[in-house]
Amino acid sequence: MNRTAIKLTSLTLFVGAQLAGPVMPALADGGGDMHPSSTSSQPSSQQQQLTKSPATGATHRSKKAAKQSFLDDPAFIQGYHTAYTSIYDRHDYTSAIDQLKALGHDDYANVANLIGYSYRKLGDYKLSQVWYERALKDDPNHVLTWNYYGFWQIEQGNREQAEYHLSRIAEICGTDCTEYRTLAAALEQPPGTGLVY
Repeated sequence: MNRTAIKLTSLTLFVGAQLAGPVMPALADGGGDMHPSSTSSQPSSQQQQLTKSPATGATHRSKKAAKQSFLDDPAFIQGYHTAYTSIYDRHDYTSAIDQLKALGHDDYANVANLIGYSYRKLGDYKLSQVWYERALKDDPNHVLTWNYYGFWQIEQGNREQAEYHLSRIAEICGTDCTEYRTLAAALEQPPGTGLVY
């Protein structure tokens, strides 16, 4: 199975899980961009709890409840799928960035990671780094961001930093997951090899 087929299968599993009921981890190793690592496997009714601000007395949804609500939104799922296809099937990174930003949830790790990936593929390493950092701020264990950001480090000649990213991936999903294996293989190549990740 090629990489695109695996990613589309992962996305399909996640979307199916979203439509069928509570979010459950689709892949044990954290692969795929729709990885639900930043959402809970608790039923939506438990996540939709309202909290009361002690300062203002205003009632508002918790951050987790708000995140869950947009993950259940068919428009968000469809828009994410469209951007995902733009990136991995058509390699149209500029359109994908616009599509992802239009979702209105670019602080969500999966979205921010793909924006960072797209900027990296366009050669804008400064913006790419900003978006990878944003993804990790939302979810410090977002394994695919550590993987893509590790490739970013290699492309920038920061092999020591890429090794750190590899160690973070090992902590999150072990040494047998795809994200670990691909970054480890890239680090085994001599510097300046010019591989495309």
